[in-house]
Amino acid sequence: MADKRPSKLLVPPQGGMLRDFVSRLKLIARLMGDRRVNFFLKLLPVASLAYLLFPFDLAPGVALPIIGALDDAAILWIGSILFVELSPPKVVKEHMDELASNIDDDSSGDVVDAEATDVDGK
Repeated sequence: MADKRPSKLLVPPQGGMLRDFVSRLKLIARLMGDRRVNFFLKLLPVASLAYLLFPFDLAPGVALPIIGALDDAAILWIGSILFVELSPPKVVKEHMDELASNIDDDSSGDVVDAEATDVDGK
């Protein structure tokens, strides 16, 4: 059986698909606004979105119906992964730690001790 090697990605998956997607979008937004990330690297997600919006297509949906839809998603996915992975690791870790602390701090820790009672409407 093949040995499983640990992932070398800077940002490993941490939860469900939707949670990972939202945290990745937040991370990209934070990195786009960070001055420590190279300007030319910031063009990568912008170019990925531009590819999605512009009318030209590498694999048109008419000739290749399934691949035509998948290439847009693949370009967005690869662009976002490359942007995060090529960003300075120290900066990515800093933003991921801040995002993780925001997620963990959703509950304020206040506990309300109460009893429930049924009230008749009579």
